[in-house]
Amino acid sequence: MDSIQLMVDEHVYIKRMLSVLRKYSYRLLKGEEVDFEDFYKMIDFVRNYADKHHHGKEEDLLFNRMVENQGPAAEKLVKNGMLVEHDLGRLHMQGLEEAIERVKAGDDESKLDVIANAISYTHLLHRHIDKEDAVVYKFAQNGLSKEIIDEINAQCETFENEASAQGVQERYIKLLEELEQK
Repeated sequence: MDSIQLMVDEHVYIKRMLSVLRKYSYRLLKGEEVDFEDFYKMIDFVRNYADKHHHGKEEDLLFNRMVENQGPAAEKLVKNGMLVEHDLGRLHMQGLEEAIERVKAGDDESKLDVIANAISYTHLLHRHIDKEDAVVYKFAQNGLSKEIIDEINAQCETFENEASAQGVQERYIKLLEELEQK
């Protein structure tokens, strides 16, 4: 298994969900009726596919190896860049969820916060994904030994098999496709 290529491939699904988030935000902006339960589904996708599944591999399998083996440049790239952005994305999802709760409780003005958090997340993740695909992953591929890459690949395969046995990939890709059709 080529773990880095798998992570690049997962970015395609994540970017598709970013488009869904943007589409729903635009509908909300235009005053159209929006099913807020769909926003909860998007949050579920982000938290469990993009964050737990995808970022889990990055943080637990790749980034720590980069920090351990590629010196100060990797440490700055990972700790001051990628991990900070992962945390900022989590903050946007928390803000989105809180804003949805306020809207559902009757606070119409909080629709602004729904849109702001959703769009801020999409902008953050587009830039983040571009950096990972163009810089971070290449830095790892060029700087980590074949043995370390092989270890990461083996651990990633185990991670993927466990997730597959639980239906994670299938469930979230199906959820994405369902939301794209609305």
